[in-house]
Amino acid sequence: MDLRLALEIVSLTDPGKVRSHNEDSIATDNEAGFAILADGMGGYNGGEVASGIAVTMLADGLKKALHAGLPEQGPGLLVKSEIEKTNGAIYQTAQSQPQFSGMGTTLVCALFHDNHITVAHVGDSRLYRYRQKEPDQTQFEQITRDHSLLQEQIDSGMISREDARLSNNKNLVTRALGVDPTVNVEVQEHEALPGDVYLLCSDGLNDMVGDEEIQLTLSVLGTNLELAAQRLVQMANDNGGRDNVSVILVRILHSFPARRGIFAWLSAWRKK
Repeated sequence: MDLRLALEIVSLTDPGKVRSHNEDSIATDNEAGFAILADGMGGYNGGEVASGIAVTMLADGLKKALHAGLPEQGPGLLVKSEIEKTNGAIYQTAQSQPQFSGMGTTLVCALFHDNHITVAHVGDSRLYRYRQKEPDQTQFEQITRDHSLLQEQIDSGMISREDARLSNNKNLVTRALGVDPTVNVEVQEHEALPGDVYLLCSDGLNDMVGDEEIQLTLSVLGTNLELAAQRLVQMANDNGGRDNVSVILVRILHSFPARRGIFAWLSAWRKK
């Protein structure tokens, strides 16, 4: 199945109402079937540099690997390996250039393949799924789990989810790319169904807009991704826009099974 016929992808990034520049970076590739979002951190434009390296290097690595055919180790290990390479590049840049010392970035990546989605993330940038369960029943779910101090406090029972929305510790992440020589990447795989809408976002969205409001927006505008993306960013800015806000929306239009057997072999042979 041609992923360009199976996936609709829309992305939008905005500096917000307070920040003077945008430290978020995004990349999408409808043909290869991936979406990447990074939220940088660090002084002297370090956040922009870190997120830019992360998105550019990971996108290039995935394109090359996928063009050659999905490797035997599978999509999960492929994405994990490419993110680990990216982490090393950001770390070396920070070590070798004093003005970028201490820079880092969060990352969330979605790779669509064979009617599945592989999700990899580091930090508190999120991926949500909006799914129609029944004609009159929908499900909105946060697939990723934040790597943050606040999430650890929620998990330990120190703070409720309701109180967490008012916390001042929202932006203290416990994992980020480029901070250490190695990074622990969390990878998941889920079945992707026609009609699903996936939302990748930086915390500039979910810190400003509640999950209920995001769900309602996707429920009303899920078939018009351009308008939905614009509305989500506008809501974040209307609520204060205290951070850069970036969203990527992916809608599954049709199933996209992998090509197998002699036809897949012939297709690969013709590309040589």
